[in-house]
Amino acid sequence: MSLNLESISKKMTDELDKAVAQKPVTGFLADNNLRGKFVGAKTVMIPEMNVSGLGDYNRDTGFVNGTVSVSATPFTLTMDRGRSFQLDREDHDESGVADLAGQIMGEFVRSQVVPEVDAYVLSKLAGYAAGAAQTVDGTPATDALSMLSAAIANVQNEVGYDEELVAFVDSAMWSALQNSPEIARMLVVSDFARGDVHTEVTSFNGVSILPVPDSRMKTAYTFHDGISDGQQEGGFAPTAEAKNIGLLVMPRRAASLIKKTEQVRCFDPAHNLQADAWKMDYRLYYDVVLKNSLTGGVYTYVY
Repeated sequence: MSLNLESISKKMTDELDKAVAQKPVTGFLADNNLRGKFVGAKTVMIPEMNVSGLGDYNRDTGFVNGTVSVSATPFTLTMDRGRSFQLDREDHDESGVADLAGQIMGEFVRSQVVPEVDAYVLSKLAGYAAGAAQTVDGTPATDALSMLSAAIANVQNEVGYDEELVAFVDSAMWSALQNSPEIARMLVVSDFARGDVHTEVTSFNGVSILPVPDSRMKTAYTFHDGISDGQQEGGFAPTAEAKNIGLLVMPRRAASLIKKTEQVRCFDPAHNLQADAWKMDYRLYYDVVLKNSLTGGVYTYVY
């Protein structure tokens, strides 16, 4: 029986798209729907609304007229990434290639796509906060509690006290929080949702703390094109000028991860024009958008 490559491609696309939303530490940002509409492959129209403030009510003339303006701002996704993989016909028969392809693409998303999405999103958010001087200072080993508390207080002062906050931390800050007796007794386990998946995370005064591998906590990266000298392996690496992100506190809904996975394309050897091999193509458009109304509510510590 011949393989139904269209069905395999559709199933693989759905599974990988779901993985990109759930596996990254920043994946929950995909839950923040901006009600944007794609126009073309990489451009999203993001709606924005502005309304007048309250005015005095007059018993004779009634209400003061207000204004409402609704506009749509185009936002072009800057990260257009992809890879192609081939399995030689002589090494893999038709009966097992579907399972192997699924394993390969799953490992590719887990080990390559997920870390890159986290690195890109966190570098953009922390870079914005640092550029806007929305920072806290200190030494994590001795000042972890005061630094975290200061960042939370600054965010709440900007956006209010009813917002759900999250705190991304690197290994140094995470270790300091766990090892301090003063802080440890204030940490509790709470539920955290990433799409349809619920996990348990540590929280401090209602703020979810999300530890992130240090390799994903830098302020700037080079995203390799897969072609240039020294970049053939693809992936990403911090730039020489990059700083470490020790702490990033923000409202959960302050940013939105916009992603669009083009359908994974599968070709059998008869239709692969490049080689006598099974071929799989993966392409992902993605970017992160910070909401205008919450830009002042992102605070970071970089060093």
